[in-house]
Amino acid sequence: MEGMAFDTIIAGGGIIGCSIAWRLAQRGLRVLLLEAARLGAEASSAGAGMLAPGGEIEERSPWNDLALESLKLYPGFVAELSEETGCPIDFQRLGAVDVALSRKEWGELEARGQRQAALGIPSCQLTSRDLAQHAPLARQDVAGALFYPQDALVDPRDIMAALRSACEARSVEIREGARVTAMRARGGSVIVETSSGPFEAPAAVLAAGAWSSEIPVEGHLLPRAFPIRGHLAGYQLEPHSLGPLLRWGRSYLLQRSSGFTIAGTSSEQVGFDRTVKPAAIAEIHKRAAEVLPVLAACQPVETWVGFRPAVEGDRPAIGPVADTGVWLAYGHYRNGILMAPGTAQRVAQGIIASSEKGLSAPCGRP
Repeated sequence: MEGMAFDTIIAGGGIIGCSIAWRLAQRGLRVLLLEAARLGAEASSAGAGMLAPGGEIEERSPWNDLALESLKLYPGFVAELSEETGCPIDFQRLGAVDVALSRKEWGELEARGQRQAALGIPSCQLTSRDLAQHAPLARQDVAGALFYPQDALVDPRDIMAALRSACEARSVEIREGARVTAMRARGGSVIVETSSGPFEAPAAVLAAGAWSSEIPVEGHLLPRAFPIRGHLAGYQLEPHSLGPLLRWGRSYLLQRSSGFTIAGTSSEQVGFDRTVKPAAIAEIHKRAAEVLPVLAACQPVETWVGFRPAVEGDRPAIGPVADTGVWLAYGHYRNGILMAPGTAQRVAQGIIASSEKGLSAPCGRP
């Protein structure tokens, strides 16, 4: 076994694990980052990159509060990461337009907007003229539309490239192709078993997304993680032609600065089946063309699936496992990209505080 060469070992090289590694390394901790495949190879690169509480949150909870907190952190998170690495990051705060195609849908959308206003998520109704100005390519004969000015988007592949650079610059040891198989807390340390042998450190973070339940923590029953497969389709349009994110129910469209436009999504609990189903893509395309008619004459230039990391109980597992040096950071489902800055801040601060105090709080408490 390699000795206590590290202060923290992180299992999982997605946006959550890499963000935690970066924050810990900034504080001078020696970090080992273990990834079974390649950094960002799964949900972090497959995700569309919506930073959009307006389309997700309808009630107050500690986890929704974390999402809103994380959205506020995002401009500074991106600016700091880009400045530290020199890596460009496609981050756009363009807002989002939610459309209703029937009077029933409009009544539901209005009621949702009112509930969200009480949570600090602002929106405003758009007139026909407003809609034409905000989203000229969108379908105009709608029953109503709401504009969410705070919603944003980011290219998660840009974030992952910058996080790799930032971690490397701060001497995080990155080992790809290293599968973590178990964690065992022993006194004041954690032994992390891997496909290339065991490692030991005072603290360890389980941030393996939908694969987190494949890594048992000896003596503890943890929230079960599982994958929700989502299909996405990508189109190449003129850059800056879409404007804000465009949503209709659970369907959405967003556009990168390059003009690459992403439509989503499906939601299936089918395990780790990577099959791209033509029927699912066809349904996404049909619904996308309903609200963005220009797509009716287009075909996707790229289609893919991603595994959203869901967890039993419908809330992320974030926090320490009581009486151990193991920390959990998984189960963010649709909002892993959004919640990365807030999760990294909480977990990194918690690890540093616990190492100073020798204390640990019950798992999962915000």
